[in-house]
Amino acid sequence: SFLRPGDLLVINETKVFNARLTGRVGKVEMEVFLLRPDGDGWLALARPGRKLRVSETITFIDGRTCVVTKKHDDGTVRLDFHTPADEVLAWTDHVGSIPVPPYVSVIPSSSDQYQTVYAKHVGSVAAPTAGFHFTRELMEQLRSTGIQFATVTLHVGLGTFRPIKTDTIEAHDIHEEWIDVPQETQRLIAETKKKGGHVIAVGTTTARALESDVKSGFTNIFITPGYRFKTIDGLITNFHLPKSSLLVLVSAFAGEHHTDPDEGRRIVLDAYRDAIDQKYRFYSFGDAMLIV
Repeated sequence: SFLRPGDLLVINETKVFNARLTGRVGKVEMEVFLLRPDGDGWLALARPGRKLRVSETITFIDGRTCVVTKKHDDGTVRLDFHTPADEVLAWTDHVGSIPVPPYVSVIPSSSDQYQTVYAKHVGSVAAPTAGFHFTRELMEQLRSTGIQFATVTLHVGLGTFRPIKTDTIEAHDIHEEWIDVPQETQRLIAETKKKGGHVIAVGTTTARALESDVKSGFTNIFITPGYRFKTIDGLITNFHLPKSSLLVLVSAFAGEHHTDPDEGRRIVLDAYRDAIDQKYRFYSFGDAMLIV
């Protein structure tokens, strides 16, 4: 009811894969969390990572193995499965588990329960959760009122969900994530703006994809207060975890038109206090807000 004919909703068509794996190094059980392909290997998190050594072999429950080829200072490791990425993705469907966040107490029985209804392109380790609020029926209802949809892909990785641990947000580095903003989407955005419509990003991942200077490739864009948004006029987003880069992005958008860059943070925290008072649900399967 807040949208008008001629507005454009942009959705992230990424699809979550079963990124959580169980393996062993000798007698030590390992949890491996695949993040994304990295050249001819994979970037991953491994626990317990401190005991893992370069050149060690991890053996998984079905006998498949991979070799640790590198350990990075940020806690990630590089793994070589000696097989193409698409084969590894197909294999995880059978042996992996759904990478739901740790605060989700009931694990979905099917990966379809942790996907948007429009998920299409496999590559994420977390769902773009603002999209959970959209059913096919709602999307058809919106289309029938003259509201259009456009698509992007941002494969959610470590950059989206790793918390800020630095003393200042400026010191926080975001891991690269792969994006694609199709030419058709770029055309629809230009057409919408020319006709006076609003471009509404469904989720912070969509917002980052649209605001990135990269249209196809890797981006590590980190949107902080003071940023001037080039593309989006509105944002639908869930209530995020404290100390997350997503909360910083939302604050930047809420305060974009204020002279004090910190005003956005105050606006968002007021909204969060109201949400707590009203007993809204937070995080992945929680409620959402629309900021315009």
